[in-house]
Amino acid sequence: MNLHTTGIIISREYLNKVKKKSFLITTFLVPVLFAALCILPTVIMLGTKESSKNIAVIDRSGIVAPTLESGETATYTILESGESPEEVKLKLKELGYDALLLISEIDESGRSVNADVYSVKPMGMDLSENINGKINSAVESWRIEQSGIDNLKEIMKDVKANVKLHSYTLDEEGKEKVSESGVYMMVSMLLGMIIYMFIALFGGMVMSSVIEEKASRVVEVLVSSVKATELMFGKIIGVALVALTQFFLWIVLTLAIVGVVGAVSGQSLFGDMTPTEVAESVSGISADQLSGMSIGVHPETPEDLGSIGTIMSTIGNLPFGEILICFVLFFVFGYMLYASMFAAIGSAGESEGDTQQLQIPLTVPLLLGFFIAIYAFKAPDSALVFWGSMIPFTSPIVMLARLPFGVPVWEIVVSIAVLIATVAVCAWASAKIYKVGILMFGKKSTWKDLWKWFKQK
Repeated sequence: MNLHTTGIIISREYLNKVKKKSFLITTFLVPVLFAALCILPTVIMLGTKESSKNIAVIDRSGIVAPTLESGETATYTILESGESPEEVKLKLKELGYDALLLISEIDESGRSVNADVYSVKPMGMDLSENINGKINSAVESWRIEQSGIDNLKEIMKDVKANVKLHSYTLDEEGKEKVSESGVYMMVSMLLGMIIYMFIALFGGMVMSSVIEEKASRVVEVLVSSVKATELMFGKIIGVALVALTQFFLWIVLTLAIVGVVGAVSGQSLFGDMTPTEVAESVSGISADQLSGMSIGVHPETPEDLGSIGTIMSTIGNLPFGEILICFVLFFVFGYMLYASMFAAIGSAGESEGDTQQLQIPLTVPLLLGFFIAIYAFKAPDSALVFWGSMIPFTSPIVMLARLPFGVPVWEIVVSIAVLIATVAVCAWASAKIYKVGILMFGKKSTWKDLWKWFKQK
């Protein structure tokens, strides 16, 4: 294979792709979408706060009404317990109420009450849960009073445990590092999804490019000047460079957009929200969950890191250098593996429809690797995840999902070595198929045809 000729093909493929309008549009549009995904949850949360409701309350139990304090989400008006609920329901709008909360008398046998709410429009989930929580709290307090045990409420409060698990990892020197499994889970899933998306997207791009050139008969002119194998590898490497260029631009542009938006409108966007509320809105993790992630005070640390500090400290302890190097290696060789096979399949058809059945054996291991990677955080050292990170057809996706949890160096080396060897074998086999298939026209090819082309000398 002539390296000079292959370099010319790589340059041609790269420039043809980056000059296309579709490349420019996706390069600048995707970062906007990524940035929107970072910012929109906060905007949506702020925009979906329920307006304050006026709620009439008929409390026949006498224990719930004292606990209903008006706030931003609801204003409670306590009516006489003897007032007719039917009359109030019929005149809700006239009386200026949005809903009627009816509390029954205390059921002595069940030691509880029945609660019903009637509203003109369905109430939001947050308000319904808030009211339900206050009713349950009132009933619990009443039961404590009825028990006849002095200071039972204080006793129960003292008995209730609130132990928080402090999670640390130890390096080879025995030094402790703050770790939070929830952060590892998110990083693991993100890495698995990114590598899957890029391999599938740009591997498919190679196949589409091969089909396009074959359908337009341009390939006949090209193979008259260069070898078919040079054309195939030049196309694969050219698209790989396009992928890395686009990925780099996506990261830079996304960070730039988020940074600019945060600097310009951050204060007005978040208003008086606390850091915990901001993290809750962006991450989708509730305040209780964030509280559960707090590590408390370390014996050797004078200051409580808190939930946000735990997350940031865990992120800071991730082996970013190792992850970056492995990402590049597994992306390059994982892409080369699938791109070579996609190129071989593309050479067997003159349209996308002709290759649909041939693509299935390639998409299945890709999807299998994706699903294993999504759940790798549950048991990163389990047999299924381990072998998924070793088998070359799934290892580019699964191994990256394991990295945040720590993977022995020998496993990474073995996985990369097996992947490289498989790439060499598949690239050689794909080149033999491509060399014959690229000049076959007028017939829908099958796996039997690909096998015949492979056996040809």
